[in-house]
Amino acid sequence: MQFKLIIALVADGKIDAVLDAAREAGATGCTVITSARGEGLKPQKTFLGLDLRGQRDMVLLVVEEHLSRSILETVARAGQFDSEPGSGIAFQLAIEDAVGLSSQIAELTKKIEDEI
Repeated sequence: MQFKLIIALVADGKIDAVLDAAREAGATGCTVITSARGEGLKPQKTFLGLDLRGQRDMVLLVVEEHLSRSILETVARAGQFDSEPGSGIAFQLAIEDAVGLSSQIAELTKKIEDEI
């Protein structure tokens, strides 16, 4: 079984919608790293030296490759990445090898066999 890593940088306040959408689309789990910072095309302004940028959460999803594109698109819709500038981004990377996924593999095997 082949896997992809989806990394989503999600604006504060949209994380629950993104996680729910990812699970409904077939993700079997995730890791969330909170309080990440980022900067887009235009740097954010500060007020008297205080940083006004919103915090982001980084979501890491190891997903089966046949489900990855659907999960990626679902995450983007739930986070409103294309409709609201600065709301977040998501991308996927190929995973060469992974361990510790035996419980997910058993569940995914059933799901993939039904879809293929």
